[in-house]
Amino acid sequence: MCRRGLSYVDLFAGAGGLSAGLERAGFELVHAVEVDEDARQTFANNRDGLTVEALSGDIREVPQAEIPAVVGRDRVDLVVGGPPCQGFSEVISPDGSDERNHLFEQFVDWVRALDPTAVLFENVRGMQQTADGAFLDAVTASFGRLDYDVTHRVVRASEFGVPQHRRRLLVLAAKSDVSENPFDGFTLDPVATPGVTDGIGDLPAVTPGEAVTDYTTHPETALQADLRGDATELSAHVAANHTDEMVEMISHVPDGGDRTAIPEGLQPSSGYHNSYSRLDSTEPAVAITSNMSKPSSARCIHPFEDRGLTPREGARLQTFPDDYRFSGGLVSVRRQIGNAVPPYLAEAVGYYLRRDVFDKMLTRENRKRIHRLRSGARPLCEFDPQATDAGFARQTTLDSAD
Repeated sequence: MCRRGLSYVDLFAGAGGLSAGLERAGFELVHAVEVDEDARQTFANNRDGLTVEALSGDIREVPQAEIPAVVGRDRVDLVVGGPPCQGFSEVISPDGSDERNHLFEQFVDWVRALDPTAVLFENVRGMQQTADGAFLDAVTASFGRLDYDVTHRVVRASEFGVPQHRRRLLVLAAKSDVSENPFDGFTLDPVATPGVTDGIGDLPAVTPGEAVTDYTTHPETALQADLRGDATELSAHVAANHTDEMVEMISHVPDGGDRTAIPEGLQPSSGYHNSYSRLDSTEPAVAITSNMSKPSSARCIHPFEDRGLTPREGARLQTFPDDYRFSGGLVSVRRQIGNAVPPYLAEAVGYYLRRDVFDKMLTRENRKRIHRLRSGARPLCEFDPQATDAGFARQTTLDSAD
């Protein structure tokens, strides 16, 4: 693995969304930990020279005393990651009894062993409410005992160029001599908030049960062009094989509409309030989940086509590039995509950390990338890829996670 620049370790790495963004921002991966076999394979396959065998599996099987040897160094600049979020859901575990809630203790062990300058801990915003906030209090107190100043914020991914209203809790811990309030004023301030079509509008039509591997149109927005990159063949652009009854039912739902548009004789007998609903083509998507292809479980119907999203469309709305390949079956691939941190969000945070925590000047290439992240909704004919942005706006758009 790379040994130059700002080094980091990614815990609970998943398919690598957080790492994809940090790497683009110039951070160098030293080690990653992920227990899921398919996700671990995905993580390795998308990084040159990295093998699955070089990654750690179950974090609970690495004793604290052995962490430096496993990583191959005594300290790193940054430790990032977030335990599985299901245990922090108020619905699943309102009292904090889910055993996955305690995986943060292993996270803290790695921080203690590697003594990084900064720590980025991310999770679902529901972590604030779990056990009346006891788990969030435990995380921040643990970092505080290790001489870190801790700030936490809830961020909305759409405020960082992601075509999705995904909210995540970010806990940033920085050594006490670095910054007292490292998150103050952090915002990317997009030129225009990208909508669903801005992200997936160039992908070819696909019918239920069909898989398509060839592009048929050119990118139309800066976001589409960036995510397509140099890819010449699509992967994971396969639609769920809905029944004829399902197709007939959802065909009555207009762009951005919900189940109330379905005729009475076709109304589903069950489902959540937001199920059987279409995404609004002009607005960011709701949070992409592993149910992205299942209209009966989420608002995930394509804005114009009578089907749920394909995994590739879900990956686009998460801002994974088209050449990012996912390992495993469709159920596993959807889960990996739905559980990921949007790479664009991670990249924006990476630039912020470089400048405001690690005191590194942003290069011209960094500022060009920031300009691109801010401009995803712009038509290609109006986008100047050589333009630069000075950095981040100094207005507070992050919600306090009090």
